[in-house]
Amino acid sequence: MKEMEKEKAEFAKQKKENAAKMKEIKGKVDTASKEGLSCKELKTQLELLEKEKKKIIDQDEELKKKEKLLPWNVDTISQPGFSKTVFNTEPAKKAEVLSDEEREIKTRDFFKKHEKSLKAYGMLQRYDDSKRFLQENQDLVCEETANYLVIWCINLEMEEKSSLMEHVAHQCICMQFILELAKHVDRDPRGCVSSFFTKIQMADVEYRKGFEDELTAFKDRIQRRAKEKIEAAIAEAEEEERAQRLGPGGLDPVEVFESLPQVLKDCFEKQDISLLQEAIGTLPEEEARLHMKRCVDSGLWVPDANAAKD
Repeated sequence: MKEMEKEKAEFAKQKKENAAKMKEIKGKVDTASKEGLSCKELKTQLELLEKEKKKIIDQDEELKKKEKLLPWNVDTISQPGFSKTVFNTEPAKKAEVLSDEEREIKTRDFFKKHEKSLKAYGMLQRYDDSKRFLQENQDLVCEETANYLVIWCINLEMEEKSSLMEHVAHQCICMQFILELAKHVDRDPRGCVSSFFTKIQMADVEYRKGFEDELTAFKDRIQRRAKEKIEAAIAEAEEEERAQRLGPGGLDPVEVFESLPQVLKDCFEKQDISLLQEAIGTLPEEEARLHMKRCVDSGLWVPDANAAKD
């Protein structure tokens, strides 16, 4: 709330300064016009101020929207129709200072310890059930749960289980909104569970729209990420397959074959050595030598293959 008040104060100051500058410049334009002086430069300044004014109006609308979507805090919670006692008064936990390795170990241990409960929460459908479950399993009200659900959503989308992904995504956004609410009011997230679910069930149109917009955007991000991971996996598999195909000279036989003149392709497809020798004879010597070297380096052609077998 303090951040919002500060932002509003800075915005009001900016708006006031713009209005004062416009009034000043307009006065100078009027004076210059009456005295028959050039006011081209002043009009340019006025145009810039008009653009700034339009930008300020847009920011004003954005600020009002942001204020409507702001989760409850100790001030807004007291508005008519809402309970004043929904918050646990426990202060926010101090963030642990961990190295990347320590954080990774902590997250992995959390997933392993709570996986059954995490999946159970992800499958819940009713707000009341989710609220009750989190109040009974308060260890789940944390960033690690949101991270687990994100990973689960990506895996589900990669497995083409889009309907289930969308369901888990909803639970993930609920958790993220709880965590965001806790940051705004500087409280332990576990104390914000009840207030969030009350808020989302009794929400006005703007708050509900904000939630649905974030959910839609999140699902879009999940779909893009899943697509990227699938493409990366395919590319990796193709690269591994290509590496296994490489001939003694480090060339890919498939790529070399595709680069050959049709007359040589026919020979390799028919596996006819005599036909190949004839075809080589029809090509310019330098070109024939280049193609045959590439065939050897890729393993398409093994010189003295019979001798090698002996």
